[in-house]
Amino acid sequence: MKIRVYATLRDIVGGPTVQLDNLTETTVGEMLDQLFTRHPGVRDHVLTGNGEMHSAFHVLINGRDARYLNGPETIITADDEVRIFPPVGGGS
Repeated sequence: MKIRVYATLRDIVGGPTVQLDNLTETTVGEMLDQLFTRHPGVRDHVLTGNGEMHSAFHVLINGRDARYLNGPETIITADDEVRIFPPVGGGS
C-alpha cells in the first residue's frame, strides 16, 4: 500500500511516499499504526497526547476525508489512494 505524505511529514519519512507491504485490506487506524511503527516520529505529529488524531490533520482516501467516512474504522485496500496532509499555514 502506497501512502503519500505532504509538508513536514516528508522530512520524517524521507520522501513523498511510504510503501507499507503486506497490506491488502485494512482500516485507517491499522494503517496509521503500521506507519507509526515504521516511522515513530510521525506519531507525535499526527496524534494528540490522548491518542486522537489532531483535528488539523487529514487522511484522504480516494480524495475523501476519512473523518467523514468511518473515521479510523474506514476500510482501505491496496488499490485505494491514501494521502496524509498535516496542517498548512502561512501567507500574509
